[in-house]
Amino acid sequence: MPILLRRAFVATALAWAALLVAVPFIASRAHATSLGTVVVLAVYGIGSLVCHQLPERSWQLWMAQMPVCARCAGIYGGAAAASVVLLGGRVRGSVQTQRARIAVVLAALPSLATLVYEWTTGVTPSNALRCAAGIPIGGVVAWLIVSAAGDQVN
Repeated sequence: MPILLRRAFVATALAWAALLVAVPFIASRAHATSLGTVVVLAVYGIGSLVCHQLPERSWQLWMAQMPVCARCAGIYGGAAAASVVLLGGRVRGSVQTQRARIAVVLAALPSLATLVYEWTTGVTPSNALRCAAGIPIGGVVAWLIVSAAGDQVN
C-alpha cells in the first residue's frame, strides 16, 4: 500500500503543477469547451483558497493570469519535481520529527528573506525570485509526505 500512496501523491503533485500552466492557456481561448470552462473555474477556485492571487505577484501566461502567485507556483513546482525524484529513489527509514522541523525551517528561509527584504526596503522582489524562494518549501514538504507514505503500516 505505501507505494500506491506515494504514486498517488506524485500523480497529484504533477497534475496540479501541469494544471497551473495549462489553465491560463485554456482560459485565454476565445471558445473554451464546457469541460475546459469547468476545469478553469475549478483550478482558479482552488487557487483562491490557497493563494492571494494578486495580479502583480502572478505570472501572465497566454495573456491570462496563473491561478496562483509566483511563490506558490514555485512551491508546487518544487513539490512536483521533488516527488518525481523521490519516487524514483528509495526513501530510507522514517523521518525524525526534529529533523523534519529543521528542514521545514531551512526551506522557509528563502521566502522569509524575500519578505524581510520587501518589508524593509519597500521593493517587491521579482516574480522569478519569489518563485525560486518557494521551491525549497515544496521540495521539503514533498519529501516529508513521500517519507510518511512509505512509513504507513496499515
